[in-house]
Amino acid sequence: MTRHEEPALSKMPWYRQVAAVIPKHVHLKGIGTMLFIGVFFAAYFYLLKEPAYPAMVMPVTRLDRLIGFVPQALPVYLSLWVYVSLPPALLATRRELYGYGLSMTATCMTGLIVFYFWPTAVPAANIDWALYPDMDFLKNMDASGNACPSLHVTTAVFSGFWLHHLLRRFGAPLRILIVNWAWCIGIVYSTLATRQHVALDVLAGLALGVLAAVLSLRRDRMNKVSIQPI
Repeated sequence: MTRHEEPALSKMPWYRQVAAVIPKHVHLKGIGTMLFIGVFFAAYFYLLKEPAYPAMVMPVTRLDRLIGFVPQALPVYLSLWVYVSLPPALLATRRELYGYGLSMTATCMTGLIVFYFWPTAVPAANIDWALYPDMDFLKNMDASGNACPSLHVTTAVFSGFWLHHLLRRFGAPLRILIVNWAWCIGIVYSTLATRQHVALDVLAGLALGVLAAVLSLRRDRMNKVSIQPI
C-alpha cells in the first residue's frame, strides 16, 4: 500500500478496509503462514522427543482444581490456528508482514529455547481419555511435554494484541474488539479446560505473550514514525 492509497482507504467503512487489505500479498501471507506453522511444529515435536534434560512435572494449583475438564472446549482450543492467521491477513505491506513474522518467530523461539533447556510436562489427569476419542487423539499426538510456558497461550495473546491494534486502525466498532478478546480468552481458557496445560503454564504463556506483543507493537510504531516524510 502506498501513502497515496492510505487516505482513500481510511475513508471506507472498517469492513471494507479489511476486505481491501486481505487480498494484498495474499500468496506471501498464505505461504508464509503455512511455512511458519510447519517449521514450528517440526521444531516443537523434535524438542518434545529430544529435550536436553528430563522433564519436570508441573505442579497443580487451586485454580486447576476450580476449572473442570470440559471436552467441548476442544474446538475452541483448535481454533488457535485460525486465530493466529488473522493478524498477518490484515497487514497491508511487505514491510509490516516481515516485521510481524520476525516478531512472532522470536516469540516462539524464546519458548522453544525454554523447552530445550527446561523441559516440563503436564501431570497425568485422572481421566479415561478413551471415552473422549478426539481428546485421546490430541493427547497421543501432543503427549504431555513442552508445557511451560504454554505457547498456545503465548501465540493467542500475541495475536490478540495485534488484532486489537489492527482493528482499531481500521476503526472497527467496540463489539468487534470485544469479539476478538472473547475469542482470545476462550482459547486461553480451553488450554486448562482440555487439560493440555496447568495454570502455571498459562501464566507463563500470558507473560511471554504480553511482553512480546508490547515490544513488537512499540517497534512497529517506531518504524512508522521513522518513515514519515519530513
